[in-house]
Amino acid sequence: MNSTDDLRRSPLHAKHVELDPTFAPFGGWEMPIQYGGGGVVAEHTAVRETVGLFDVSHLGKALVVGEGAAAFVNSCLTNDLGKIVPGKAQYTLCATEEGGTVDDLIAYLVSDDEVFLVPNAANTAEVVRRLAEAAPESITVTDQHGDYGVLAVQGPKSTEVLAAVGLPTDLEYMSFVDSEWNGTTVRVCRTGYTGEHGYELVPRWADAPALWDALLAAVTEQGGRAAGLGARDTLRTEMGYPLHGHELSSSITPSQGGAGWAVGWKKDAFWGRDVLLAERENKPARRLRCLRALDRGVPRAGMPVLDADGQKIGETTSGTFSPTLRTGIALALIDTAAGIEAGTEVALDVRGRTLRCEVIKPPFVESHVK
Repeated sequence: MNSTDDLRRSPLHAKHVELDPTFAPFGGWEMPIQYGGGGVVAEHTAVRETVGLFDVSHLGKALVVGEGAAAFVNSCLTNDLGKIVPGKAQYTLCATEEGGTVDDLIAYLVSDDEVFLVPNAANTAEVVRRLAEAAPESITVTDQHGDYGVLAVQGPKSTEVLAAVGLPTDLEYMSFVDSEWNGTTVRVCRTGYTGEHGYELVPRWADAPALWDALLAAVTEQGGRAAGLGARDTLRTEMGYPLHGHELSSSITPSQGGAGWAVGWKKDAFWGRDVLLAERENKPARRLRCLRALDRGVPRAGMPVLDADGQKIGETTSGTFSPTLRTGIALALIDTAAGIEAGTEVALDVRGRTLRCEVIKPPFVESHVK
């Protein structure tokens, strides 16, 4: 584990300290996992039932600009930017030439000549390096990790919160707009990673604390609360969303990790295209499955998945207690040859004890993103 001296801090670090947080290292940053006065379950429940406010400023930010920047990014990343228009965002992946996943990220299409990228914290430098090395002289790739904060307002009352602070709310899902707030510009995005209706706001680094204060007051007024990365993880797991380093990695392809839908299979070019097309044609050797516990117990990552004969057929990649379902849930990579489909019963080996689980279709809980 890193010393805290080696970790970067959010522009909102001092604001978190006021809320009695539990800090932990995450992606090279010291971030709040939960706050006092409730903890992960209360914060999770607030997002599902009212509204929660997250600091996700650890997420990367990168700018690709120059003539044909969008076409260049489209030739590198997996999804098809040609399917969206300026003002829209798209979930996509940066793959290796061998088909592994460097990162999953959001691409914000500003214009034909400008794309703003939000990678995961630990992978930002590598994504920027790969793009910069591939870019022609006319295109510049800039790491803006420390230039902007990112705040997420997520939950059924998220629209009321943004309206209360004077930010626009009438946005389609996966769209964004730049808005003036308190004398500065804030990018307002109808995005998120919780499965709830919500927004992600991108202010300048120095402007993030004032925006946090205004949002937290509005969130509290709506009966919500600040939420840490612990609740963010339980929320995304309930939706079956992948987390890089768990469901996606340099050794896990998009098709294996449940993100094949974010690949523009008909595109002429993207990194890893030939390998990924061949894997798709021959079927991936393993696939991501959702498991819901039938017995008492909480799955964790790294647990063997067993078939009816007790043979290992896979391994969990994430596992947690679902505050919404009040039971254990997990994501697991399972061998395709095992023929495991929704409705099948499997078991987890929990340190020698068997935990029965049912394979279900994702998500675990209903999505309300739109």
